[in-house]
Amino acid sequence: MNASAACKKLEEYFTPGFSGLISGLLLVTLLALLGLYIAENTWVQRMGLGPLTIAMVIGLLAGNSIFPPYAHRFTQGVVFSKSTLLRLGIILYGFRVSVQQIYELGLSGIAIGLSIVVLTLTIALLLGKKLFKIDNETCLLIGAGSAICGAAAILATESITKAKAEKVSVAVATVVIFGTISMFAYPQLFPYLEMSPNEYGIYVGSTVHEVAQVVAAANALGDQATETAVIEKMFRVMLLVPFLFLLLILGKKTEANKQRTGVQNVTVPWFAVLFVLVIAINSTWPISLELTATVIKIDDFILAMAMTALGLSTNLKSLHRVGLKPFGLAAVLFLFLSLGGYLINLGFTELL
Repeated sequence: MNASAACKKLEEYFTPGFSGLISGLLLVTLLALLGLYIAENTWVQRMGLGPLTIAMVIGLLAGNSIFPPYAHRFTQGVVFSKSTLLRLGIILYGFRVSVQQIYELGLSGIAIGLSIVVLTLTIALLLGKKLFKIDNETCLLIGAGSAICGAAAILATESITKAKAEKVSVAVATVVIFGTISMFAYPQLFPYLEMSPNEYGIYVGSTVHEVAQVVAAANALGDQATETAVIEKMFRVMLLVPFLFLLLILGKKTEANKQRTGVQNVTVPWFAVLFVLVIAINSTWPISLELTATVIKIDDFILAMAMTALGLSTNLKSLHRVGLKPFGLAAVLFLFLSLGGYLINLGFTELL
C-alpha cells in the first residue's frame, strides 16, 4: 500500500460515527493519562493542583493548538466524555463520602458547612447579577465551585445548566486561582486565628475550594487538622445533591413561567440520585479500604477524561468575551469564604 492509499485509509477510519466515538475516547484517554501522570509529581502535589485541573490544562493546550483541524474526527468521543462519563464520575464520587464521617463533625461542623454553602451561593447569584452584571449560568458555575467542591461541582452544575465550555473553563480557572491562594495563605494565618488544630481543620474544610487544596492547606498543621478538614469538605460534597435538585426545579419553573404554560414536569437528574445511592452503599456495606481506593482512582480517571474533553472543547479566543467580571465575583466569594467563613466558624463554635 502506497503512502496515498494509506492516508486515504486513515481518513476513512477517522470519520464521524462509531469510529469517531472510538478515536475520540482514545484521544481523551491518552491525554487524561498524561494529566494523571503529571499530577503524581511531588512538586505539582505541593502546589495543590489536582488531576482534574491538570487534565483540563492539557485539554486546553491541545484544544487550542493541534486539535482544531481534526476536531470533527473525534467529536463523538469528546462529547461522550464530557457528558456521559462526567455523570458516571459524579456518581462514583459518592464513594469518597459516608454518613459516619459527617456524624463525626458534630452539630457545629454541620451548621458551619451548611451556612457557608448557602450564603456563598446566595452571594454569587445576588452580586453576580446585580453588581457584576454576569449571566445566570456563570454565576451558578462560579458559586458552585466556590461553595461546594471546586471543579467537580462546576462539572455537575454544567450538566444541568448546559453552559458553554468557555464559561465552565473560566469557573474552573477561578477555583484554581483563589483555591491556590487559600492553600498558601491559610497556614500562614493560623498563628493569628486563635484556633485549635481541630477547629482550624473545620475552617479549612468549610471554606477552601478543592479537595486537594484542602489537604494541602490543612496538612501543615498535622494529621488531626487534615482528617477533620477532609471530613468537613466531604460534607460540602454531599450538599451537591440538594443543590442540583433545587437548580433543576428552579430552572424548570423559570422556563415554564417564560412560556406561560405552568410548571413543567421535572426530569430527575438520575446521576444525582445514584450519587446518593452510592453514598448510602458506602455508609452501610462493609467495603474494604483497598476496593474503595481502587474505585476512587478509577473515578479520578473518569473525571479527568471529562475535564480533558471540556478543555478540548474550549476555544481560548472566545474567553475574551467573558472578560474579568467573573474573576471579580470569584474574588468577592474568596473574601467571604476566608473572612466571613472565619467569623461563621467562630460563631457556631461558641454557640454549639
